Amino acid sequence: MYFVDRSVAVIKPKAPFLTWLNAVPDNDMIDLSLDALRADCTVLLLPEFDEPEDAIAHIDELYEQIFRMELASWYEDEDLWPKDMSLKTFWEWFDVEVHSTLLDTVDNDIMNSPVTPV
Repeated sequence: MYFVDRSVAVIKPKAPFLTWLNAVPDNDMIDLSLDALRADCTVLLLPEFDEPEDAIAHIDELYEQIFRMELASWYEDEDLWPKDMSLKTFWEWFDVEVHSTLLDTVDNDIMNSPVTPV
């Protein structure tokens, strides 16, 4: 195993995200619980931080990209997205768990591919 020189942030949807998802028009084919939404979440690699507050400040800088990515993972049509996508709304819609230790259990190089901006 190898230590990776990064921190990790797990982005977990909260009840308002589920409420939005359930309110999207013609969304009768998706029947999700909050537990199901939070079971398999987006994980972000962050720079190493000594203090959790510094990692949260980094998330604050990236919140709009993260918010858009989370919404687009369900619906790419921005007309269906909430009108208020402020930092305050981001924190109302998502929990963020920050972890300082990341171990790589694979003995191969990591392949990086850029995320398509939404």
